[in-house]
Amino acid sequence: YRVWLDLANNLTHLIESRKLRDVVHKMPILSPHHLSNHRELRLAHLALGFISMGYVWQEGQHEPILPKALAWPYWLISRRLGLPPILTYADSVLANWKLKDPTGNMDLIFSFPGGETCRGFFMVSLLVEMAASSGITVMHAMKISDLIGIQKGLIKVTQSLKKMKETFQLMHKELVANKLDLDFSILFRWRDNPMLPRGLLYEGVSNEPVLLSGGSAAQSSAIQCFDALLCIQHEDETGAFLTRMRDYMPPAHRQLIETLSVCPSLRDFITTCSDSDLCQAYNSCVSSLVDLRSYHLKTVAKYVTVPGNRARAMGCPLRGVGTALNTTGTGGSNLMVFLKTVRNTTQKALVLERPTTSRET
Repeated sequence: YRVWLDLANNLTHLIESRKLRDVVHKMPILSPHHLSNHRELRLAHLALGFISMGYVWQEGQHEPILPKALAWPYWLISRRLGLPPILTYADSVLANWKLKDPTGNMDLIFSFPGGETCRGFFMVSLLVEMAASSGITVMHAMKISDLIGIQKGLIKVTQSLKKMKETFQLMHKELVANKLDLDFSILFRWRDNPMLPRGLLYEGVSNEPVLLSGGSAAQSSAIQCFDALLCIQHEDETGAFLTRMRDYMPPAHRQLIETLSVCPSLRDFITTCSDSDLCQAYNSCVSSLVDLRSYHLKTVAKYVTVPGNRARAMGCPLRGVGTALNTTGTGGSNLMVFLKTVRNTTQKALVLERPTTSRET
């Protein structure tokens, strides 16, 4: 267990010095059976995820076989957690933080090459998720038929979504301040990657390669919870992709989304109850989610797609590995098309307000 943690803590140096693969090849095959609680299992999954990513993509060159010393314990731990054996959003963002000092300042547990840019990317993503928490906690109290309770809950959700966007705007400051370098994003590009067309072979576990998706914001449990609450129906390929991304979430998160999805439709209730205050509260929620997704779209276009096209045009050899995939999201989706589709679908959920009398009048 300590072997994995020590290796993950030294990951940046080992990747930059091109020694990681040599070290992994000398590793003993360690059993994870002595890990006894959920906290230990999540930390081990996080460490092995970072090491595996670094191993496969060291120097920007892929290695399609994950050695048994990594593959076997990673597979077993993943089965116990109900997670796939790959670095997920729940790993790199939700589980990848620690308190740096008693005042509450946070830092990453593990990181990749990329310095402060990499750190800022993960930390801002974590802060966005934290901003979502107040909106998530009111969902269980929003009973259909309690008009005032629903309205208060929707106001809380709107506030949460606005705070998420404000926090997300810190990403711009982090990337500009640290001289943008998102080359580490190649570490998350797996599915639909022409360099790994059949996936990754987990030595000692499977005789055939396994095709998985890399970490993606589409794996955010919070965003999918808001979609389920507001009854935003993503259809066709987009809907199928988002549903598939739930397989990369912790089981309890997945269950919450599924529970919200089968609850009586909040949107249908609002469209039939003829209450303008409630309708406005719902539309404020939807509009705030649209704004968040629009900002995400603009950020990706500015800091991933445009620089990727520029680097590819200049023939940069290292960037070429990642930027050849710059239109493909880390989960395997066509990035810009996907982001525009989810934004537009969210906007269509707005309820046309009818000329009715509000409760206050």
